[in-house]
Amino acid sequence: MKTIERKWWVLIAIGTGSFMSALDASVVNTILPVLRTVFNSDVAAIEWVVTVYLLVLSGLLLTFGRLGDLRGHKTIYSWGFSIFVLSSVLCGLAWSAPVLVLFRGLQAIGGAMLASNASAIVTGNFPPEQRGRAFGLVSTMTYLGLTVGPSLGGWLTHSFGWRTIFYINVPVGALALTLGLVFIPKDSPAESDQRFDLPGAALFLAALTSLMLGLNKGAEWGWASPQVLGLLAAAGLLVFVFILTETKSNAPMLDLSLFRNPLFSTASVSAILNYICVYSIIFLMPFYLIQGRGFNPAQAGLLLTIQPIIMAISAPISGAMSDRHGSRLPGMIGMGILATGLFILSFLGASSEMWLVGLGLAVCGLGTGTFISPNTSALMGAAPRARQGIASGVQGAARNFGMVVGIGLAGAILTTHLARNTNDALYTGIDQAFLLAAGIALLGILASAIKNETKV
Repeated sequence: MKTIERKWWVLIAIGTGSFMSALDASVVNTILPVLRTVFNSDVAAIEWVVTVYLLVLSGLLLTFGRLGDLRGHKTIYSWGFSIFVLSSVLCGLAWSAPVLVLFRGLQAIGGAMLASNASAIVTGNFPPEQRGRAFGLVSTMTYLGLTVGPSLGGWLTHSFGWRTIFYINVPVGALALTLGLVFIPKDSPAESDQRFDLPGAALFLAALTSLMLGLNKGAEWGWASPQVLGLLAAAGLLVFVFILTETKSNAPMLDLSLFRNPLFSTASVSAILNYICVYSIIFLMPFYLIQGRGFNPAQAGLLLTIQPIIMAISAPISGAMSDRHGSRLPGMIGMGILATGLFILSFLGASSEMWLVGLGLAVCGLGTGTFISPNTSALMGAAPRARQGIASGVQGAARNFGMVVGIGLAGAILTTHLARNTNDALYTGIDQAFLLAAGIALLGILASAIKNETKV
């Protein structure tokens, strides 16, 4: 088999995996209200079906990226697929909300193994002059998964039950795993002589766990309660100890010297702020449409495809614009448009016209698509060639950390309002959560504006 043929099969394998991961994430978010009803759970409890996945995924991205460097990226990637497919079956068999949360945590372990090694595999199999095209095609598969997910998940849930949304991962995952085992060449570990930074990995995961538990339980325990304040303080202390440990380590899990570059730092912060906003939308809209407006999952899923479709259209256009004008201007414009869309969504109520809902989602999709490509280009371009793999891990961690915080904040605000048992509690909680997200997007404009370079 010729090399040129093999590398495109590698891309198909990676792209299929990206499609599956995006499909799974968007499908599960869409049916949260359904799961709440099936398991008779409150919002804070069912929120963990999504939160535990993002939490474990975020905490282990750097860990499995580092293990890929030490043990080979194909090895970790292939094991990740096996775990993901098996845990998807277990999720479909779950008989209670806590059991589903447990199996989603296992699924996240597989997801982290996939996400942290996919970029390294693409980089290793494509020459520099073709990597942009290759990563662009992988991104297309991701957006395709996000687009298909809500409508497919809604239709499957409405027609065959919620368990089928997890079983659908089995044929897709089996195909991608087979392609990967056959076509992805076995790679030699880049740093097999170095030890794995277990203390750094444990501290990173512990810090995120403390943060999210504090955010999730804030409404239930009280935001000024000793438990919540203690968890948030512990998260801050663990982050400090993590940074101190990584600074002194001879083989750190995270190369902190990257953050001395202001462009890399501001791009990372901007990514976090963007994904806090994006996942606030993904979490809140199903509750508005299904619980608030009485849509069935299929109808809600179809409407929610508006955002990823606009993202898929705007992202490559914005990427081309950043090649000509740098990352600063498109990043600022994208976050500004996103703030506008979130402000529109903050006016949704019990009798809002559907064109207003669609407009808000479309504007948010345009803003997100305009922002992502230039900011990713800035982040990756700010890292030296020898640190591209680490930079990719930081990018993934920033994305998922933003997702975790976005769901935590949105869920905390919604739960706080629902606890008041007023007639408009659902709408008031959703609107205030969107308004907070709009303010975070405005901070993203500032973060994009202070980048010290306009071109990467």
